[in-house]
Amino acid sequence: MSEHPVRAGVVGVGSMGQNHARVYDSLSGVSLVGVADADESQAAAVAAACGTTAVEDDVLFEQTDVVSISVPTQYHYDITRRALEAGVDVLVEKPFVAEPAEGRELIECAERNDAIIQVGHVERFNPVVEALERIVSNLDVIATHAQRLSPPPDRDIDDTATMDLMIHDIDLVRTLVDGSVESCGAFGAANGRYAVGTLQFDSGVVSNLTASRVTQEEVRQLTVSAKTCRVKADLLEQTVEIHRDSAAEFADDIGDVDCRGEDVVEQIAVQDAEPLERELRAFVEAARAGAEPRVTGEDGLRVLEIAHAVESDRVHGERRSDRSEVMPS
Repeated sequence: MSEHPVRAGVVGVGSMGQNHARVYDSLSGVSLVGVADADESQAAAVAAACGTTAVEDDVLFEQTDVVSISVPTQYHYDITRRALEAGVDVLVEKPFVAEPAEGRELIECAERNDAIIQVGHVERFNPVVEALERIVSNLDVIATHAQRLSPPPDRDIDDTATMDLMIHDIDLVRTLVDGSVESCGAFGAANGRYAVGTLQFDSGVVSNLTASRVTQEEVRQLTVSAKTCRVKADLLEQTVEIHRDSAAEFADDIGDVDCRGEDVVEQIAVQDAEPLERELRAFVEAARAGAEPRVTGEDGLRVLEIAHAVESDRVHGERRSDRSEVMPS
């Protein structure tokens, strides 16, 4: 790709896509050439706010170098395929696609058309997560625990809590933990709006994940338990803490020998930056260089496969809990 301004577009400018348009419009070296949406009035409103035009998606693909696709998951495959066949580099929001077979086809389509796919796991670009990655790389990890809880949303969401929320943390723990996921289990409640999953890695690490859209508090926390410390990251408060035991101190203050110790908490400085801005900037840079993006189609596909396994077990778990049978005492 030459050094002219990268021509960007967005397909789907609802609650998330309109933020993609806003960020593209603010990035240096990027020209937001248009947006598209099935809701023409929404497309027109976002286009006016960003000083661009609303067009059909096929027209947009003719005008752009890169495009973000932020539509309901069931439309990811078709729209992404058409963009790739037009030679456009694509950032497709998570989940990558509805079914793993579709993801494999899109990866092959990108290769045939010399285009790139980046999957929108935006938390990878959260400065808190990047700080956590640096810390964990030097630790002997035993377990992780992720909580992603929210009150009921004010809009309809087709995806379950597993596919909409937990999938973020599946991606993060895969990034933080050595090895591959060899087994998983899950339970759920509230018709898929609350889910608890467990991943067992072949390295021996266990990851517990909770996702909810029915909890009357917003929580985004990820903790890592290691042999020497516990690291707590709060993705909302943008803080990282390392909890350790101090070395024992021997004292003889009043003639009696004793041993004192206390917990030590280290506060890690985290830079203030918008994850979405960092994600889109990295995508544009990868597209300009023709380089592999930070979150590849293969990454998105593997996370999707794990999320599907968790979701399947969650569904079976809910069905079991709905039965009138009583566990034997």
